Amino acid sequence: MKLIIAYIQPQRLTQIKEALAKAEICKMSVTNALGCGQQMGYEENYRGVKLSVNLLKKVRLEIAVNEEYLKKTVDIILDAANTGSIGDGKIFVLEMTECYRIRTREKGKAAIG
Repeated sequence: MKLIIAYIQPQRLTQIKEALAKAEICKMSVTNALGCGQQMGYEENYRGVKLSVNLLKKVRLEIAVNEEYLKKTVDIILDAANTGSIGDGKIFVLEMTECYRIRTREKGKAAIG
């Protein structure tokens, strides 16, 4: 069992969701996030005051998958999130030791679905 955490550009969320749905991967959590990396933010003027914005809007996806879906899920995110520009995002894959489905009390691989 793996937990995939992906930070992506907000405007790429729809393409990623559609691509994952086509592959029948539809269980995910989506959270708005702020972050910075190589982009280093930007500067703007607001009412004559120079503002430095270094935390940019991102979307955080969390997808729990069984081992056989890992490569397919990561490849879909890589393809759908890629614009070729700095700031496209990052994907982290973590080992999951336990997973429980609350409703049925299923455990492990069966709980992920």
